[in-house]
This record gives sequence, structure tokens and C-alpha cells, in this order.
Amino acid sequence: MPQKLDLIVFGATGFTGQLVAEYLQGRVAAGATFTWALAGRDMARLAQVRTQIGAHADLPLLQADAANAPALRALVQQARVVITTVGPYQRVGEALVRACAEAGCDYVDLCGEPLWMAKMIPALQPLAAASGARIVFSCGFDSIPFDLGVVFLQHEMQQRLQATATQVRGRVRVMKGSASGGTVASALATYEAIGRDATLAQAMANPFALTPGFQGPAQPEGETAQFDDWAESWSGPFVMATINTKNVHRTHALRGHPWGTGFLYDERQQTGAGPAGEARARRMARLARVQNGLLGLGFARQLLQRFVLPKPGQGPGPAARKAGRYELAFTGQTAQGQRLTAVVKGDRDPGYGSTSKMVSEAALCLLHDVDRQAAPGGVWTPGAAMGLALVRRLEAHAGLGFHVEG
Repeated sequence: MPQKLDLIVFGATGFTGQLVAEYLQGRVAAGATFTWALAGRDMARLAQVRTQIGAHADLPLLQADAANAPALRALVQQARVVITTVGPYQRVGEALVRACAEAGCDYVDLCGEPLWMAKMIPALQPLAAASGARIVFSCGFDSIPFDLGVVFLQHEMQQRLQATATQVRGRVRVMKGSASGGTVASALATYEAIGRDATLAQAMANPFALTPGFQGPAQPEGETAQFDDWAESWSGPFVMATINTKNVHRTHALRGHPWGTGFLYDERQQTGAGPAGEARARRMARLARVQNGLLGLGFARQLLQRFVLPKPGQGPGPAARKAGRYELAFTGQTAQGQRLTAVVKGDRDPGYGSTSKMVSEAALCLLHDVDRQAAPGGVWTPGAAMGLALVRRLEAHAGLGFHVEG
């Protein structure tokens, strides 16, 4: 059998897949050493992508369809790590991730679909533990900056205060950019699933849906406008909190609950102080309620998908991606009332420019930085499997910054 490739990018002809391929080609041009290939169902389009990103003509192109399980099993046998950008994962993702779990091939994706993840975790864990595969969901903007932001904060609190936070508040200070068509498609698929099975709404609302066997305390409410006395700012609901909070609690569980089984975590979007900040927060809460109501209606989803929302494969141009940025703050408080704030900044549009860099570096981190004794086969989060090793990579290569404020 030929020597395995280090990386395969599956879905390289899609919008985000092309950005991943472009980023990895840039890393190769800058001297990074790894063997890799582009994969997808259309060989002609793969060849076009290879040319567009400036890759050498001998970069391998591999054909496989997300619905062809035998082809996917053959594909993952050729790689040490697979990056997949093909979603919604609940519709087309299971065959690939299962093939990786069975074959011992590491896997990273951009999944922000907690209901699918909750289903996959118990199904894949025994397979991955037996084969040695590290399966890591949510390696894009949902949920790396949030997951690692909490891990980084807790590390700094331990170093500086000799204590960890029993409560952390995640706050979005700045987010300039747009949701990707893939993210929108995933959200619509989740609402459709809930429409078919109303019991799934309970799992969606449960912050511990990704920690089978553990149910922590009631978490702070996040759907209304609130004044945050720690940040001295009004805040409203943050659209991605539903997935990010679940991943943070899973990271904590996989690490053995070092922050205590009563750990509290929430995410909100800051809107500023004073009457203007309050008005913005209340508008944000009303808009969230309206959006949730519309997405719960089948005919409304169809209209939004057809006429309003971005389609999978669509996204902003290079200038818009470069102009995007985000800033997140994580404030922790110890049982004794001591506080510390860590800030995470990203230099690109979160849903496209930054996400493509984060998922690429997550794959390279698994490949080069994380041995199997520290992270053996299983279903992981970025914060549990890679932690500070990925923080260092993102700071060095991906335009992210992590620092303690003050």
C-alpha cells in the first residue's frame, strides 16, 4: 500500500472548501511540510481548484461522493487526517465520519449541528476508541474561539490566581462578517429535524446535550436583554451560543471537570451601556424571538431559503472577508470572587476567512502536535484534544490573538 497522505480536504470544490485549500497551499508555499490532496465528486472542478490556488500539477485529486460509503471508506484509508467542509452534516456527513472512526483516520469538520453531534458521539466513541481515530467536531468559528477562549482563560487564572473560575461569561464585543451559506443550511436542517420530532427541542435547549451521562446545574438564561454588571454593558442573545455552550461543557467533561461540576457558562452579545445599549439589546432579543418563530414554520423556512438567506457555496469576496474581524471577551470568577478577563481576537470574516484558517490549523495540530497518549482515539472537542497547542498554532499562523486584559 502506498504511504498515506497527511491530509485530505474533502469538499474542496465548495466555497469554504476552496478557502481551506487556498490556505493550505499558502502554508506549503511558506515552507510547511505535509502531503495532501483535494477530494470531491467532480474531478474537473477539483482540477480547476488546484489551478486557481496555484498548487503544483502533481497535487493529487481524489474522487468520492458524500453518499457513496464504499468510496469514502477507500478515501480515508489514504489519509492520516481528513478535513471535511461538506454539510449539512446531519444530511450528508455520517458516512464519512463513520468511515474515519472505523479506519483510524483523524477527522475535523465545521459542524455546528448539536442534535447530530449528540447522536454521533455515542455511536462513534467505541469505534474511534478501538481504531485510534480522533474525531473532532466544530473546528471553525463555532466553536474554536469560544472553546479555546475558556480553556485559555482557565489556564491563565490557574497560573495567576492559583484558582480556576467557577463561572465564565463569554461576551461578543465585535463581530464584523456574515453567516455562511453552509451555516444557514445547517440551521435550517436542524429546525426541520425539530419539526419532525418535537422531543429534539429539549435536547437543543439542554446545555449538556453533548455530555452523555452528566447533567450539570441550571445555566444562566440567554434569551432576553440583560444588563451585565461584570462588563458594565447591556447584552442580548448571541445566535451561536446554542452550539458553543454545549461544546464548552463537553470540553470540561472530557478534561475531567477541573473547574468543578457546578461550573456555569453563558454567551451573549454586548450592546453597550446606557439607554442606547439597552435599546439595542431589547431589539436583539425581539429579533431573536421573531427569527426562531419563523424558522419553526416550514413554509417560512422555504421562503427564506429561496429568496433571502445565502445558499451553500455562496459567500463574500476577498475584500469583504479581509475586512471582517471579531473580538470576544471571557471573564471568569473564582469561588472567592476574584476575576480575570481573557480576550480572543480574529483578523478575518469569522464565517469564511477565519474559519478556513482555524479548521486547517486544527488538522495540522492533530497531525504534528498532539500525540495519541495525550489524546487517544475518541470523539473530542478542540479544547479537550488540542487545547493550548492549538492556541499557539492559531496565534502563529491563523491571525488569532489570545491575551489577558488589564
